[in-house]
Amino acid sequence: MTPVDRSRAFPHKRRKPWRALRWFAAICALAALLWLAGLGWFGFTMPQTPADGRTKTDAIVVLTGGSGRLAEGIRLLAAGAAPVLFVSGVDPRVDKQSVLRGAGGAPEEVHDRIVLGFRAEHTQGNADETALWARAQKLKSLRLVTANYHMRRSLLELRSALPGSRIVAHPVFPPAVSRGQWWRSVRGVAIVNAEFYKFAAALIRVTLAPAGPAGPDS
Repeated sequence: MTPVDRSRAFPHKRRKPWRALRWFAAICALAALLWLAGLGWFGFTMPQTPADGRTKTDAIVVLTGGSGRLAEGIRLLAAGAAPVLFVSGVDPRVDKQSVLRGAGGAPEEVHDRIVLGFRAEHTQGNADETALWARAQKLKSLRLVTANYHMRRSLLELRSALPGSRIVAHPVFPPAVSRGQWWRSVRGVAIVNAEFYKFAAALIRVTLAPAGPAGPDS
């Protein structure tokens, strides 16, 4: 039997590799579409406007790790939005004066109302550290200050660690991810894409094991 005769007699053997490739390409295309849809949903539903700073809470909580967060927390504290400011995730090697200088300073009268937390190393750790402090202080409401792209995951973690508390989201807007313009720069897309994956991982972990130990998420 010649090769031509063999291909005619067994056509399925010739088509099988192409069928597998088509399935693989279809799966890859579907995965890409799902990723794009998820990234678009995450990016375009981030907070786009400043929070109402007039609502009073028992404390302001700032999560370190981005520009403008602590300065906004200090501004809110000085404006009377809460009686105390808790800063989670501070480098243990620095003191309060260094932290405040890095944020552009703070009015002398609020220095004693700023509390630093040195134990957290990632967002889940921020939530655990904040929850321990809030319970010890018997606080019922918090104003959470962090970057707009980081807010959704931070709320997820803090609500899991501190159920029943009232948490007011107060986003700040880093230049690369400002007011819906994240998709205009490579840096903005990279930041939102990385945070999208971190949020998805945190959502799965909190949903499946809400009482689990802190992990290496950052």
